[in-house]
Amino acid sequence: MSITPDRKQELIKEYSRGTADTGSPEVQVAILSERIRNLTEHLQGHKKDFHSRRGLLVMVGQRRRLLDYLKKKDQGRYATLIERLGLRR
Repeated sequence: MSITPDRKQELIKEYSRGTADTGSPEVQVAILSERIRNLTEHLQGHKKDFHSRRGLLVMVGQRRRLLDYLKKKDQGRYATLIERLGLRR
């Protein structure tokens, strides 16, 4: 259900803007997207796990806010990110 440290480092390396970048919106959205994917798979098998479902909704909202921030700051980076992640909108 959670993301492994190795996978997290791969995501940071893939989506970072520089060598020491771990906190840019792109990296945060990529990590959240991976966690959302994992939790969605979990919830397909455990339909009555409402506590995890609430956590999923919180993560989706946080990702949406980060994407809105990025869209407001830089349209090009936003468009590139949603295309790379395969997100709608």
